[in-house]
Amino acid sequence: MVILSPLGSLFGRSPIGPIQEHMAMADRAAQLVPELLRASAADDWEAATALHKDIAEAEATADKLKRSVRKHLPKRLFLPVPRSDLLTLVAVQDHIANTAKDIAGLIIGRKIRFPATLQDAAVSLAEASAATSHQALKAIQELDELLEVGFTGGGEIRRVESMLQSVDELERSSDVIAVDLRTGLFALENDLPPVDVMFLYQIITLLGTVADDAESVGDRLQILMAK
Repeated sequence: MVILSPLGSLFGRSPIGPIQEHMAMADRAAQLVPELLRASAADDWEAATALHKDIAEAEATADKLKRSVRKHLPKRLFLPVPRSDLLTLVAVQDHIANTAKDIAGLIIGRKIRFPATLQDAAVSLAEASAATSHQALKAIQELDELLEVGFTGGGEIRRVESMLQSVDELERSSDVIAVDLRTGLFALENDLPPVDVMFLYQIITLLGTVADDAESVGDRLQILMAK
């Protein structure tokens, strides 16, 4: 008969895997946004509609994972972090998927295209935000390793801290692109329908929010590491 060690049994019940799966699905939604912007720029609404569906499905799957974590996360965990902090982490991760879905809904709902001179910048902002999300995912994928060392392993901590620094840098780069994109849109305002301008500004804000949400995931992980 195979006898499991108490430590192995404990880790077998760890909620970290589902939390990582949730972040991976949220990141999938973010990674599809640049493709959606490219499709809208090309006036390819068939492809854009398919991407909107993929984003919505990723967000729905993330919601299911979120609810599952909330439902099954034990009230008493022999972990070096409070249960409430893990639940907060999942909630913050979920913002990424929700924001990606909001962007897709606006683009498809109104068939919005950025003006030709701003399309590259819009895609660049989406890519920068997606890169920020993906870097946050990489950090979250180290969460089980951090758990194994009890959030005290110097080498692992330093490695994750370096990842989180990259998350911050990517988020700042997205801010710069967003400022330039707003400036470009401001210069074209008088030549565009006012309602379109309003929604374009909203999309720019939401694109930046994806990066902000990813940075918030990194901040929550930093808090876990500090406890």
